[in-house]
Amino acid sequence: MPSHALELAEYAAVRRALQDDVVEARTPPTLSLDVLAQHAVSRALAGGFQADALLAQVRGTHAFAALQPAQWQAVLDFIVQGGRALAQYPDFHEVVRDADGLYRVHDRRQALRHRLSIGTISSDGSVRVQFMRGGSLGAAEEQFAGRLRRGDRFQFAGRLLELVQLRDMTAYVRVARGGAGVVPRWQGGQLPLSMPLGRELEAVLSGADDSAESRWLAPLLALQEQLSARPSPGHLLVEDVRRREGQFLFVYPFAGRHVHEALAALLALRCTRRQRNSIGYAVNDHGLVLAPATPLALDEDDWRALLAEDALLDDLREAVNLGELSRRQFRGIARGSGLLVPSLPGGTPRSLRQLQASAGPLYDVLREHAPDHLLLALAEYEVLHDALDLPGLQQVLARIGTQALALHAPASLTPLGFPLWAERLRGQFSNEDWRTRVQRAAQQLERRHGR
Repeated sequence: MPSHALELAEYAAVRRALQDDVVEARTPPTLSLDVLAQHAVSRALAGGFQADALLAQVRGTHAFAALQPAQWQAVLDFIVQGGRALAQYPDFHEVVRDADGLYRVHDRRQALRHRLSIGTISSDGSVRVQFMRGGSLGAAEEQFAGRLRRGDRFQFAGRLLELVQLRDMTAYVRVARGGAGVVPRWQGGQLPLSMPLGRELEAVLSGADDSAESRWLAPLLALQEQLSARPSPGHLLVEDVRRREGQFLFVYPFAGRHVHEALAALLALRCTRRQRNSIGYAVNDHGLVLAPATPLALDEDDWRALLAEDALLDDLREAVNLGELSRRQFRGIARGSGLLVPSLPGGTPRSLRQLQASAGPLYDVLREHAPDHLLLALAEYEVLHDALDLPGLQQVLARIGTQALALHAPASLTPLGFPLWAERLRGQFSNEDWRTRVQRAAQQLERRHGR
């Protein structure tokens, strides 16, 4: 169900995509080395395997066609001794290479642990938000909390909070004074717009469509054009709106929520490098809004620099606290690959807090003594490609580099900007509910523009 009027255009966008036979790409995963390690142990349990023969077999699949000898050797080292850093710990020695050259499992305890780990499905957990000295405020999604760096601000439970420390499954916070903060969202309620659908939606909003939805939205899009400009496939629309509560910078790439999350964090980081500032942001499927505590004066050259692909990976590492996200992603990888002892049948299942407490020290040991460990590289890869959609972000920045920038300074919020502005209100304290505040702001805009 659409939550605001402009989302009706998505119906027309889907219809256009179907008519044009646009099929969204579903790229199958490749080189998932934790899965390969689990498969190799399963083969070792089923009578044993010869390394070269199994390598040839798995290279016959799409997933491992590009598997390099060094990667295969790293997998073998992992299942035999847990990797170089864990070689002195017998608990991580699952497979033995016998005199006949076959890899087998001899330890019944290791065999049981492996069988219990097969089919492990990892899910994102909840992080308790708690004052350093005081009670608990509630729970936020782990993926959101993991992106925060110490000192970052976010809105939660009607308060503006500052992260002091994230330990295990608890985020310790204190009340922040002034400024803005990001707004947490739950991934379970999101189905992000895909790139192909975003292109179709941009075309619909530009006026290249005569559907019933477009005709119904015509007055709203006319107001958008009157105040600022319509989106256009050849332009990136940027709006600089000044209100009593501060400056709002709106950017509309139409790339979907996941890409916009990463892009907003990247832009906020790069802006704070140019000028000491505190910047909050909010996103939706259409675009993003930055809310700096101190106004920013940005011309076209400034925006080009902010949206450049240069040093993208390094900046993204810093912007979203990639180390902490990888640390938490490692928990699921360690469970599936057998590094963490699974819960025994009939026993009490281990909580996510207990699993993270077990996985955290393992992650730290590997980072210090074996930074090239295959599971560490896999954890970072999965965060970049799944949680942050790095390929999508690279694609968007490359496209923006070929587009003209349409910079506008509307006198008020525009129809495109209003949903993003309303998104920022979530989590802010008020004696009025969110719906009342948004409705009042919408009515004021309608009266102002004679709607």
